[in-house]
Amino acid sequence: MDRFRMILQYFQSNSESVMNGICGLLALASVKMYTCFDFSCPCLPWYNMAYGLGIMFIPPIALFLCSLILNRQSLVMLEEWRRPLGHRKKDLAVIRYMCSSIIQRAMVAPVVWIVVTLLDGKCLICAFSCSVDPEKFVGFANVSPVQVQQLLAKVPCKDDEFMRNNTSRKAVSRYLRCWSQALGWSILLILIVVAFLARWLRPCFNQATLLQARHWSNYIDIEQKIFEETCCEHSRLFAHKCILHFFESMRQEIKQHSFSLPGHGEEAEGEEDLLQGITDQEQVNKLLKIWYYEKPPLDVS
Repeated sequence: MDRFRMILQYFQSNSESVMNGICGLLALASVKMYTCFDFSCPCLPWYNMAYGLGIMFIPPIALFLCSLILNRQSLVMLEEWRRPLGHRKKDLAVIRYMCSSIIQRAMVAPVVWIVVTLLDGKCLICAFSCSVDPEKFVGFANVSPVQVQQLLAKVPCKDDEFMRNNTSRKAVSRYLRCWSQALGWSILLILIVVAFLARWLRPCFNQATLLQARHWSNYIDIEQKIFEETCCEHSRLFAHKCILHFFESMRQEIKQHSFSLPGHGEEAEGEEDLLQGITDQEQVNKLLKIWYYEKPPLDVS
């Protein structure tokens, strides 16, 4: 139990590093899921595009939402954005920094999924096989438009007996796969260039503002953690005091059964210091309400 508590405390104190690891694991999981996924294009007009684009974009949306759910700072950022002004002003630069950090981490796994699907080419072939111009390929002459659409819809179906050795099917498949891989490599190159420029152009901007935003972003996260830990400790001591107060009325019966009950002077001094005269639920609720609506200013002088 102590080891588990130490691991949990390590994760809480290093939430940024943990989130980087989680995003990396989600990216690897997205690649593994795609490789294990049994892609089966319906090979029917009007259904191919829905299936192909659905496989390409629905899992990234799910991965994006999972990244937001697993990121603790997303909830902290929303609470900071929605909290009342109180005695502490809001810093929009800190909220923007937290939002950009959350979005960047959450976009890793979806982008990896989309790039992998484009480099593989199956989704794009399935989605746009019916959209190519049949006049660019031989084998579609002297065929009615309805039959052309049916033949193009069967381009992703390698197991179809009629289309298995069809040269036109192979030509359309190669054409779409080339476009898919070109698009995938282009997106990957653009992302690398953007990351390179962001890395090397950052010193050209105001580093002091960025450092301040990062510092207060970490402060808000740590303050929330310490507040939750303090609330847990306070709840434990308050429950302990309530139980002792309840058993005070049963002291005689407890003595008859040879139980020992500590007296008032035997309670820990830390409990009295933390409770600070709080004796009922209304006082606790009032303090929590004051903390929510009137957070104190960041001044300890």
